[in-house]
Amino acid sequence: MIELFSIGHFSISLLGVTSALGMIIGLLLIQKEGERKRLDKDMLMDLGLYTALLGIIGARLGYILFFNLDHYLANPLDIFKISQGGLSIQGAILVAGSFAFWFMKKKKMAVWKTADAIVPGVILGQAIGRVGCDVFGVPMSRNWPWGVMVGGELLHPAQLYEVALNFILFLIIWRRRQTAKFDGELFFIYVIGFAFNRFIVEFFRSNPQAIGSLSIAHVLSLLIIVLGLLLLMFMRNKQVSQIEYTSEAGTLKNAIVYGIIVLGFIVSVVFYYGIHFIYSR
Repeated sequence: MIELFSIGHFSISLLGVTSALGMIIGLLLIQKEGERKRLDKDMLMDLGLYTALLGIIGARLGYILFFNLDHYLANPLDIFKISQGGLSIQGAILVAGSFAFWFMKKKKMAVWKTADAIVPGVILGQAIGRVGCDVFGVPMSRNWPWGVMVGGELLHPAQLYEVALNFILFLIIWRRRQTAKFDGELFFIYVIGFAFNRFIVEFFRSNPQAIGSLSIAHVLSLLIIVLGLLLLMFMRNKQVSQIEYTSEAGTLKNAIVYGIIVLGFIVSVVFYYGIHFIYSR
């Protein structure tokens, strides 16, 4: 994990900085969407903060249970060494998602309406946070110009692949929010789309295999995709809640958002290669 600087025994990592930045921007967008949907801003902020915290815990637990259980059973104290890496986004989604639905039910919030307000900020935050990840891809079979040299090997920049896919998913969700047919549609588009992104990226990463050439992460992603599609069809057929269209006054125009995302990706690419060039020297 790349350490940017340290103060005494306290160190600041690249992943920590980009994750915090993604969390802040994501929460700001969630607040903006909450206003558009006329949701309680304070309750929405509480939900966002608690869910982010539970997401980190879930990511750690997911990695331990799905990817390296034997090691942590033999070395239980290593569970707390999160600075050494070892997070699973699937675990984060499962734990944070379960908590979010429990919280919304407990506080009597409009569950699917709130879920739709949250997901644009969530996927944007994930795109930004992933820029600082230091889990690279497998070695390249050819010397492609976008490869990253690590330890004398030219590797696939798997993090950057996921950043690009997450930005694309954000744009799909952002555009669809204006034409969604029922509350909850955006949430399931996010779940299916993000699992699909992870499935694609896993072809460029090395993880424990589960079925043939498919990794554990591949299998988890496929299960989430299938479950998400089934629930999406169920919700669409049931039409549990017709969407309430709200005023777009004061919201960002699509052209501006698209421009910001394109610029954001360009900045992410420059930052990604720049930081790894500096710290690989």
